[in-house]
Amino acid sequence: MIVTVCASCALGQSGFAATLQTAMQVEGLAVRVTTTDCMSGCSRPSTCAFRSPGKTAYLFGDLTADDLPDLLAFARHYAASPDGNLPDARVLGGLRRKALARIPG
Repeated sequence: MIVTVCASCALGQSGFAATLQTAMQVEGLAVRVTTTDCMSGCSRPSTCAFRSPGKTAYLFGDLTADDLPDLLAFARHYAASPDGNLPDARVLGGLRRKALARIPG
């Protein structure tokens, strides 16, 4: 799984990608957290994308450091899903209202 944090947004500029990578490792998740310049989510900044080969990709926006527990929970569900689709959006927690896109794999 690759998680990409927008480096142009406040969250990315705060060093959140390193925090997220460390938290994912503590959770035992095989994740590579990267950053990229502007993910074009400027109307709902501080974006983060989750993707894996052959799986639906997700883009979240309006993120803050307080979303870390929900991002970890989402990562666990996403990793366990064979196609990236989640049968119940409630597992997204607060991310449910922060989902910007779900892109078919």
